[in-house]
Amino acid sequence: MREYLKFYIDGQWVAPVDPGTVVEAINPATEEVSGRIALGSVADVDRAVAAARRAFATWSQTTREARLEVLERILAEYQKRVGDLAAAITEEMGAPKGLANGFQVGLGTGHLPTAIEVLKNFRFEEQRGATRIVKEPIGVCGMITPWNWPVNQVTVKVFPALATGCTMVVKPSQESHFSACVLAEILDAAGVPAGVFNLVQGRGSVVGAAMASHPGIDMISITGSESAGIEVARSAASTVKRVCQELGGKSANIILDDAGFAANVARGVTGMMGNSGQTCSATSRMLVPASRMDEAIDVAREAAASVTVGDPNGDFAMGPVVSKAQYASIQGYIQKGIEEGATLAAGGPGRPEGLTKGFYVKPTVFADVTNDMTIAREEIFGPVLVIIGYDDVEHAIAIANDSDFGLAGNVAGADLEQARAVARRIRAGWVSINDGFDFNAPFGGYKKSGNGREWGEFGFHEYLEIKGILGYSPAG
Repeated sequence: MREYLKFYIDGQWVAPVDPGTVVEAINPATEEVSGRIALGSVADVDRAVAAARRAFATWSQTTREARLEVLERILAEYQKRVGDLAAAITEEMGAPKGLANGFQVGLGTGHLPTAIEVLKNFRFEEQRGATRIVKEPIGVCGMITPWNWPVNQVTVKVFPALATGCTMVVKPSQESHFSACVLAEILDAAGVPAGVFNLVQGRGSVVGAAMASHPGIDMISITGSESAGIEVARSAASTVKRVCQELGGKSANIILDDAGFAANVARGVTGMMGNSGQTCSATSRMLVPASRMDEAIDVAREAAASVTVGDPNGDFAMGPVVSKAQYASIQGYIQKGIEEGATLAAGGPGRPEGLTKGFYVKPTVFADVTNDMTIAREEIFGPVLVIIGYDDVEHAIAIANDSDFGLAGNVAGADLEQARAVARRIRAGWVSINDGFDFNAPFGGYKKSGNGREWGEFGFHEYLEIKGILGYSPAG
């Protein structure tokens, strides 16, 4: 039984200002209580912001070398705790141990060395004629993070903020308390100065809203749903702070008509089922030539059947979804797909056979989907893939761009020049060719998928203000 009844503020674990609310954490694999967590209040946010503001006066003035030293210490401590982080992730949101010990924790170990390398050569100042262009830390940053990739979503904000000289207050999701607290322990052990990093647990409607509207916070970075992003932006408007939003997605995976078609369909199905489909950038709309729909159905059915589902502590590819509420939402979408007339190629309602407890969802594939169906328009955030037919490449691009979202996409095909041409025309912030991946690539969305960019050098810019000092070097 885990208990996190204190918050990390000003370099110490402190009790809530008020007695506060203590809630039970539920293990999604067993539906049993796995821990107790204290939820904070506006007063706790005030205390954390005050600590961050005090620390900003000194941390913002540190040298590049001093910040590099701190980041290197964090990396050393992080590597000591990878097993603890993975166990926390498995327990709190049901990620299979292979995934938790792999990509879930590995994203953090990727972002941190990336931030270190970017910081070594980042240009905080440059001369343009007589003017000096200076990039300065924006100030105190509020960070609101989700539960689906809990370590990634915290570290991708915290590390560039630290590197650029900012201080911060972090509010993790109510579904991913454990891993966030382990991360706080890592930063504490690494000797991050008091007040630079602060962690307050709590509800979005209370702690998140207080952070967004707080006059002492200079920017808000949120990763979450479209609705959460809108509420944060509204709350932040009165203080005219910067808002960086990474929100939902309904990304397209365009499978080109070539000899690799079957393999690309299969890879698209199994990839979609990773993390139980709970990935904002998941390519949940697969676009295939209409003439090969029957072939796609056969391949997809076989691929979905190969995805094993079960106890995340066992040897399974897919664990449960994060909560009872998420399970119910996904089941509603599956039923909606059936009602709208899509072909159920694999999976369907209810738990997988043999699983009577836990929030497990069948790997589900719908085919013969049209892009106006609910399951093609709305983010399901579960292991549900829709297959849509296209007439030609122009039609595929039109379907891909016919979405309220624009977070990610993929083009799968052997003809690299054609894949490149298609990728250029997809209106999304992160477009892969044949599942390409790069820690230095900018991550963020178009349209209702948000604004701003994270990852690599691009993440640094979100935490910097730009100052022009005119006449810095007057002409002789």
